[in-house]
Amino acid sequence: MRIAIFFNPSPGTIGEYFRRALAGLGHAVDHFTIAEAARCPGGYDLHLRIDHGDYAEDIPAWLHPAAFYVVDAHLARSWVGIQRQATRYELVFCAQRRAAQQLARAHWVPLGCDPEIHRPRGGAARYDVAFVGTDGGVPRKFLLQELRERFPQSFIGRAPYDRMAELYSGSKIGFHYIECTSPLKDHVSMRVYEVLASGTMLLANALEAGAFEAVGLRDRQELAVYRTPGELFELAAYYLAREAERRRIAAAGHRLVAERHTYRHRAEQIVEISRKELGIRG
Repeated sequence: MRIAIFFNPSPGTIGEYFRRALAGLGHAVDHFTIAEAARCPGGYDLHLRIDHGDYAEDIPAWLHPAAFYVVDAHLARSWVGIQRQATRYELVFCAQRRAAQQLARAHWVPLGCDPEIHRPRGGAARYDVAFVGTDGGVPRKFLLQELRERFPQSFIGRAPYDRMAELYSGSKIGFHYIECTSPLKDHVSMRVYEVLASGTMLLANALEAGAFEAVGLRDRQELAVYRTPGELFELAAYYLAREAERRRIAAAGHRLVAERHTYRHRAEQIVEISRKELGIRG
């Protein structure tokens, strides 16, 4: 299949993971930024736009057949732009199951990991807790500060995307907090898959009922889920003190994402659905 893929590049962007995965399946993939889309010659079997959080511009209406992979439906302002632009596409793929239920011609295709980048690195853990990213707003910045104070042998801060897996792999627990500001509260983010793929136990805040289970993740089996700040700190201390239990959960989570949740799996889904729904023979 000949595929034109549209996204604005940045280190560790989802679009780049999809480009690599589609090319790895043997498809001919050409990348264009949104600004370059008007110069795309067209004629591809599929014109695939990857959500990068900016809805001021879109790919030209004459590029067909076209599909849109939606990522940020959990953010209120993004969800407004997504709903407006999704009508232009013959197919829509959504990282959130509930978004796929609310958009026309939409299919649920969750996020994932790239095992060439997100993988265990071996060796003893240097850190108790790891979080790679910005402090963000309330309440995340307060949770991160409390983690720093309670568990000083931790890595909490920014790092290049290509060091992220190394930092998570070198930690006993990977911390995750995400706030869903749109009505869609089932966003299993890329960070979830990336921490698990690094071979580290994930401690994540609760989403709406069934969100983790829909992708095969069970509390206390493939990850640990906290519902309050108090429970977060209690669980962190509990699992830091219980290596065997922590390693069991980490191993189960790693096995699940390796078997079911790589970007190669996602690329295969997109290709299969596109061929079926759009009659693509390439």
